[in-house]
Amino acid sequence: MATIKGPERSEIIKVFDEQINLNIQIAGTGPAVVYFHPAGGLYWNEFLDRLAESHTVYAPELPGTTQGDPYAVYKFDNYWELLLIYEEALTKLGLDKPSTIGQSMGGMIALDMAAHFRGLFDKVVALDPAGLWLDQAPNKLAELYVAPPEKVPEYLFHNQEHPGAQAMFALPEDPEEIPMAIAGRVWALGCAGKILWPMAETGLGRRLYRVENPVLIIWGREDALVPVAMAEEFGKRIKNSRIEIIEECGHIPEIEQLGKTFALVSQFID
Repeated sequence: MATIKGPERSEIIKVFDEQINLNIQIAGTGPAVVYFHPAGGLYWNEFLDRLAESHTVYAPELPGTTQGDPYAVYKFDNYWELLLIYEEALTKLGLDKPSTIGQSMGGMIALDMAAHFRGLFDKVVALDPAGLWLDQAPNKLAELYVAPPEKVPEYLFHNQEHPGAQAMFALPEDPEEIPMAIAGRVWALGCAGKILWPMAETGLGRRLYRVENPVLIIWGREDALVPVAMAEEFGKRIKNSRIEIIEECGHIPEIEQLGKTFALVSQFID
């Protein structure tokens, strides 16, 4: 497995009447792409490294998940305020219609941002996004939140032995750092729960008709967390959308099927 280069720098943007210091991780050069991370927090992976070879990647951290600033999550009240926070930050960065990519919770955010703020983005990529509910194909986000740690990979990966899956859940080598690493992951899920509850029906389905951007929806066929049936539902509700289903893949295609996912995304946004 390739060594992860990671972000090259970070930038703090004061938002929400300057009450919140929004941390944005940045890497690369070229056209701007905004990446919205999933509920577990920002995990910089090989997909983002590859993207940064041809683009400038901006990855905002959900308030509360930034190291050293956990209580920022208490400074906004709800999902709607989070959307305003992100829009304000991107406006202050002065980005000129970047494309956006969101994974799971991040996909929900990317699509809702496009619905709320027309003209903010160019193209939108949603990787197994949350945000809709079907009684006949319920998501298992609530189960994920109460699952014991050793069961979590089963919800996220079709092949839990995949090197990328192993790396994502690896704990620090230094035993003294392990408790803080575990606490950080639990705290990140708690912060995300503030905007994902109920799991997850934010009314996004009633707003998707407003999305005017070209949208690429990518889904892992074997997604055990948010069923692949949701892909068709998103496709029905977004006018200018295209669906790609990746075989032998769970909830995180950019890790489990990196090559196929990166090829689809790079061709689409370029």
